[in-house]
Amino acid sequence: MSIEYLENPDEIHEECGVFGAYDLDGNDVVSSIYYGLFALQHRGQESCGIAISDTNGPKGKVKVWKGMGLVSEVFSPENLETLAGGNIGVGHVRYSTAGGSNISNTQPLVLNYVKGTLALAHNGNLVNTPELRRELEYTGAIFQTTIDSEVIAYHIARERLNSKTVEEAVSRAMKKISGAYSLVIMSPRKLIGARDPFGFHPLCIGKRNNAFILASETAALHAVDAEFIRDVLPGEVVMIDKDGIHSNTELCTPKIARCIFEYIYFARPDTSFDGVSVYNSRIMAGRILAQTHPVEADIIVGVPDSGNAAALGYSMESGIPFGMAFVKNSYVGRTFIKPKQAMRQSSVRIKLNVLAEVVRGKRVVMIDDSIVRGTTSEKIVRMLKNAGATEVHVRISSPPFLHPCYFGTDIPTGEQLIAHNHSVEEIRQMIDADSLGYLEVERLSDMIGGDTGFCDACFTGNYPIDPPKEDIRGEFEA
Repeated sequence: MSIEYLENPDEIHEECGVFGAYDLDGNDVVSSIYYGLFALQHRGQESCGIAISDTNGPKGKVKVWKGMGLVSEVFSPENLETLAGGNIGVGHVRYSTAGGSNISNTQPLVLNYVKGTLALAHNGNLVNTPELRRELEYTGAIFQTTIDSEVIAYHIARERLNSKTVEEAVSRAMKKISGAYSLVIMSPRKLIGARDPFGFHPLCIGKRNNAFILASETAALHAVDAEFIRDVLPGEVVMIDKDGIHSNTELCTPKIARCIFEYIYFARPDTSFDGVSVYNSRIMAGRILAQTHPVEADIIVGVPDSGNAAALGYSMESGIPFGMAFVKNSYVGRTFIKPKQAMRQSSVRIKLNVLAEVVRGKRVVMIDDSIVRGTTSEKIVRMLKNAGATEVHVRISSPPFLHPCYFGTDIPTGEQLIAHNHSVEEIRQMIDADSLGYLEVERLSDMIGGDTGFCDACFTGNYPIDPPKEDIRGEFEA
């Protein structure tokens, strides 16, 4: 028997989700972090972990449980019980790019150093990891992982030696690191959140009774009955201690570059960040597609899950009925048992099945969030036609991918992107669609309700930070 990861090569993955909790009344936070990670599972299915401490107990004592797999696979009632008894903690769910899928790279990272302990959870990617890592290695640092998160942790620990507080050390470390990072950090008596000055990925603050929460998405706050307070500002460091929330905004700048793909695909539809609803953004993307790429059809369908809201928006704008043409298997986890090679089935068919009675004899508009290599789109179009659809018109709620991402998304190199070497018409023929239309780059700002500052480098090549001169994504990913 062997275990194989059920990866779809045509899907884009986000790197991580982070969650932290500090109950000022001393109540246990393990279950809150556990359920918060469940709500963030879509952001990473490869590994997860929780680190817990007690602000009223021995300083520096941290309990940690980490493992490979889904939250439901890694945590049991028994190991959750071993973590119980702490009122402060951080959690992490992770998806890695090539070369980083192993137990040593699981988070949170826990460091013991001269000033005590740090537990760190990171979402994003640094662009200057190689030079920072070499600098640390030449001064005697020994690394236990291949992830850039450890570089961040080392720099915070080193800056702490010359700082009055750990939050000051975080701010000083942020002046050295460059790239995308949303951080949740636990020290013996404080919970700290930090977001890079561009605000690539989200981080928000919530509160439930006298417990403060830091999380990647507002959906995770709702999962633990916490009230949304506000987003952490791009460049801001927030510190939570027994006296409440404190803020340092010295690194905040007006140049914001939020990842536009958070709105298109990554985030849950019931999430809002930086004042923009993910659900409304996807509805608007569908409306824009109906305006710019209209077609005569009988039914609009979305590829679950992120395509559904855009399909509804297309239907609302065009007046063509919206239908549910796909049944998604919600119980397909990250792994499956692989029997004989000849018995392997397409991962697309394992995850999706077409309701033939919905599409038979109809002209179908199929809405999806992206086309990466084209393999999945071709299979889904074929499934619809095999089910009796007379025409399949494909509409994509993002522009064509043309460039790799260096900020926490595993968009591959240009040569692996179908749009990099093929025209829209060529792609249409390759996926056997009757027509194909993408969201125009110029309409991205309309999708999120105005030009509020976002990164669209994967579509345009206009990187807000100079891309690294050497490959960072295989070996030093977050």
